[in-house]
Amino acid sequence: MACATATRTLPRLMKARILLPTVLTFALLGLAVSGCKTAPASASTAPLSPEPSVKPGINAEYLKPDLDVAQWVERFEREGREIYDHRDSIVAAARLKPGSVVADIGAGTGLFTPYFSRAVGTKGRVYAVDIVPAFLERIKQRAASEGLANVQTVLCTERSVELPTNSIDFAFICDVYHHFEYPHSSLASLHRALRPGGEVFLVEFKRLPGKSSDWILNHVRAGQEVFVAEIEAAGFKQIEEQDLLKDNYVVRFRKLRK
Repeated sequence: MACATATRTLPRLMKARILLPTVLTFALLGLAVSGCKTAPASASTAPLSPEPSVKPGINAEYLKPDLDVAQWVERFEREGREIYDHRDSIVAAARLKPGSVVADIGAGTGLFTPYFSRAVGTKGRVYAVDIVPAFLERIKQRAASEGLANVQTVLCTERSVELPTNSIDFAFICDVYHHFEYPHSSLASLHRALRPGGEVFLVEFKRLPGKSSDWILNHVRAGQEVFVAEIEAAGFKQIEEQDLLKDNYVVRFRKLRK
């Protein structure tokens, strides 16, 4: 009888041994899945909040649907404006190389674009970048009429220069950086667009309390020290400053690896 009982019990024990690991496996899987559903999102995976504007409304005048391009040509390209009067010296100071690819960031009415086109030659390229479609249309028409086949217009946004990765050698930013409403985002996009060792050439208003005009003090949000620090924090290094102008400072940066 004992042998018969043992014989009948043995299959049941073997089944139990087989089933027990399976049950435990499913139980552990259930705990793992439950843990995935209830675990809070870590700080590293939480969505980043968008960069706030550093100067709300700074570009509102340019974004009006009834913008008069002729009015801005008269304002930007006139005798008495330091940038216009010294345009040849500024282009020479940039030291553009034939065959290089240049981005004229905030090209406006296209004051510098033809100069850059001729400087880089037929093997080079100039991207005229702006947020104002009407400005870009004027540049496009002027390039066509003057036979500047190496000029291409690019409509950017207030957060991005909208240029492909590793597509440019040199970025020119003249009296435009203070219009970067979202400088961290814009500089990040510019850093991506520049090739290794690419350069940024900054011309910007001197903002000196007690010396600068009320218009400069109210319109330009910060001085040279702040703007240089922002650009360097975005992955660039200042490599040169030129004493070229009275009302503007001129600084060259080189892209660093981030």
